[in-house]
Amino acid sequence: MINVGVIGYGYWGPNIVRSLHGIEGVHLTSVCDKKTGAIEKVHKSYPDINFCRDYHDITRSSGIDAVAIATPVFTHFELAKDALLNEKHIFVEKPFTSNVKQAEELLDLADKKKLKIMVDHTFLFTGAVRKIKELVDKNALGDFLYYDSTRVNLGLFQHDINVIWDLVPHDLAIMDYIIKDKPVAISAKGVDHFGRGLEDVAYVTVYFEKNMIAHFNVNWLSPVKIRLTLIGGTKKMLVWNDVDADEKIKIYDKGVKVKGAEGIYKLLVDYRSGDMWAPRLDRSEALKIELELFVKHIKSNCPIINDGYSGLRIIEMLEATDKSLKKGGKVVKL
Repeated sequence: MINVGVIGYGYWGPNIVRSLHGIEGVHLTSVCDKKTGAIEKVHKSYPDINFCRDYHDITRSSGIDAVAIATPVFTHFELAKDALLNEKHIFVEKPFTSNVKQAEELLDLADKKKLKIMVDHTFLFTGAVRKIKELVDKNALGDFLYYDSTRVNLGLFQHDINVIWDLVPHDLAIMDYIIKDKPVAISAKGVDHFGRGLEDVAYVTVYFEKNMIAHFNVNWLSPVKIRLTLIGGTKKMLVWNDVDADEKIKIYDKGVKVKGAEGIYKLLVDYRSGDMWAPRLDRSEALKIELELFVKHIKSNCPIINDGYSGLRIIEMLEATDKSLKKGGKVVKL
């Protein structure tokens, strides 16, 4: 039996608590949050779970084996470090930490103490991303040409991170998972419309060594919610519309073929237009799958795709966007 405590019962914490509560071999012992309203919600839904206001009651409890952290990003390092120092495995909401130095320190500490770190990149466990990975592994799309993502909606404004740190980690984690080639540079431009010191609309471009490029449009000020990703390959092209309830993924047998000639001005482009198909996706809840794997990872050291080192790679790219923003969108090498 793995005894788990959860710190944070705000936006994402209730989902973690609900998922953990239904996993075999897990005893959810305690939930911690400073807000009075959280106490009432926990007691109403889970009368058997202890509640505390001081996170030390969880991180320093001898009866707890692992800690799930679902708090604002600026608190992650302090909470995670205290848990690791007290021999606890950790599950940390994305993004992993506020900077690279913090992430590296946590990884070193976990390695020394032989403890596990999982970073909550839930999208990796959705039926859509698992299907994309399956197609990529089969080379069904061919070589990557581009990855284009739009994640926009009205709010939810964060008080400690900008829109890039809030939304772009999803796509960075997905790319890190499905694309073998590693990015070599990144650029970002954004606007802070309300003088908060945090960009609420931004555009990020990621460059790769080969003829592959990625672009992210993220926005907290859109009147509509859009979660649309386009992936272009030399064989096929894929559209992932995450707000579509029935056909989230569509694969198009469309593309172009360039025929060489004697000179560049004589190149001919043929357009290929074939069938479209929408594969069936596994509808299992991604967060529960992820947390089940976290527990299995603790028990048997099974491999995971979202460990602390994957979390570090995402933070390295996010830090690069900060540098690019300060330099007016200048390309920053990774």
